[in-house]
Amino acid sequence: MNMKVSASTPWSRLASPLCWSKSLIPVLGLGTFLLLWHLLAAQVNTSLGTLPGPVQTGQQLANLVQEHSRERDRERAFYQRQVARNQALLAQHPDAEVRIRAFNGRPTFFDQILTSLKTVAAGFLLASAIAIPAGIALGLNRNLYRALNPVVQLLKPVSPLAWLPLVTIVVSALYVSPEPLVSKSFLISLFTVTLCSLWPTLLNTAVGVANMDKDLNNVSKMLRLGGLTHVRRIVLPSALPMIFTGLRLSLGVAWMVLIAAEMLAQNPGLGKFVWDEFQNGSRDSMARIMVAVVAIGLIGYLLDRLMLGLQQHLSWDKSGDRR
Repeated sequence: MNMKVSASTPWSRLASPLCWSKSLIPVLGLGTFLLLWHLLAAQVNTSLGTLPGPVQTGQQLANLVQEHSRERDRERAFYQRQVARNQALLAQHPDAEVRIRAFNGRPTFFDQILTSLKTVAAGFLLASAIAIPAGIALGLNRNLYRALNPVVQLLKPVSPLAWLPLVTIVVSALYVSPEPLVSKSFLISLFTVTLCSLWPTLLNTAVGVANMDKDLNNVSKMLRLGGLTHVRRIVLPSALPMIFTGLRLSLGVAWMVLIAAEMLAQNPGLGKFVWDEFQNGSRDSMARIMVAVVAIGLIGYLLDRLMLGLQQHLSWDKSGDRR
């Protein structure tokens, strides 16, 4: 029995030249980058040897994975010893008070990544919570926009290098508690990220709301929608593409600012890992820094893809080419 495969079947689509070209072009681009990296790195000599290439970077990544695994084994053994000791103590003295001490081992490379992700998520969410409502208000009220735009343009270009000392002084003065809920270093990084990353979302939201189709406003007036209903049903859907453009820009800024803030303030995270390796100056330091550089870029790319996927899921316009 002969079966004819129609041109619309998944297999035919996979075998189409267009599909293969879309798959091969990114692979070729990445391969070219790795080849150039390998060839050029060998030509750069430093006091610690040649610049690490992809092979040395991959080897150092494997070492960092092994270090993380050993540290987790130490952590498990630490808690197991405490549990065994407490069980033996309770067997002899049932009324004895027992406690489990926290493991204070050295944070690994992957622990630092997790710390940075938590901080950037908190700072980005706080910036978005401020920027989106403020942008809607500026977009709906032309006079308010004219009044506050000079302030926004004044604060927008301020570098994290300028914000960080001020934030450190203010947090150190105001956040005084014998039992703090979060560490002071976390708050310093969070507020620095917030102050530097809220502006793209604020401005894009304001522009998206201000340029909303006038017919939509007329429909809202005809239906006599209330203020909150007008914003929820008319303004937000109309301005959503511009809002997400601002969110993607803000997330990229937040990630860059966080790494710089962690390096300068020596707060836990990927930035501190890079700075510690720079200060260490060992033969493996450059390769470990290169691993961190690749990780920073890859995480930034994945965060942008995550925001793009969220935009495609929530936006009413599914036909646009988004990159």
